[in-house]
Amino acid sequence: MSIKHVLFILTNTAEIGPNNRQTGYFFPEVAHPYEVFAEAGVAVEYASPLGGNPPEDGYDETDPAQLAFRNSSAIRRMANSRRLSEVDVLDYDAIFFPGGLGPMVDIAKDPEVKRAVERAWNGGKIVAAVCHGPAAFLGVKQADGTPLVQGRRLTSFSNDEEAGYAQADVPFLLEDALRAEGAEYSSAAVWQEKVVVDGRLMTGQNPASGGPLAKAMVEALKTL
Repeated sequence: MSIKHVLFILTNTAEIGPNNRQTGYFFPEVAHPYEVFAEAGVAVEYASPLGGNPPEDGYDETDPAQLAFRNSSAIRRMANSRRLSEVDVLDYDAIFFPGGLGPMVDIAKDPEVKRAVERAWNGGKIVAAVCHGPAAFLGVKQADGTPLVQGRRLTSFSNDEEAGYAQADVPFLLEDALRAEGAEYSSAAVWQEKVVVDGRLMTGQNPASGGPLAKAMVEALKTL
């Protein structure tokens, strides 16, 4: 197949909540998908609402995939992420939102994010997100004005997972917000891998789901 291109859209938010918890994108949710895409020959580029170097959280140097990404040219490119407003998502075959708590602040509300999701979806592209990344879908409308997620199967970081992780820090519960827009939400047990594919809408529940989600995306890219 010809080379496929995936745009990672990352958070610029470095702290969250009343206690100013340090956050950003969750490192393994970039490193694991990147590893899968690199092995499959899929090109990866990076954008964020503000551009520049996205803040990070959750790095574990004992994980070979994370260590490899830390020392890669890919992370140096990510440090110069493009401003999302200057990127046309139709230049890519898929867009992907990694998680971390940061997306619950900017990715959840940013108008450029909403425009990017709508443009990619209406343009026939794969739209994917993992963990807190599906916050990107909130407020996104289809052409007829209904929510993008209404009646669609998906997953995200669950209420049960948030209760043991960051419920005191996040401005809302992502599972509840997705359900409120009509999503057919499902989840596995806490911290267990789960990927949901509903056509071109592809989601993973938590950090364990990042690599498996990328593998599902690679398979889908073969048919585009």
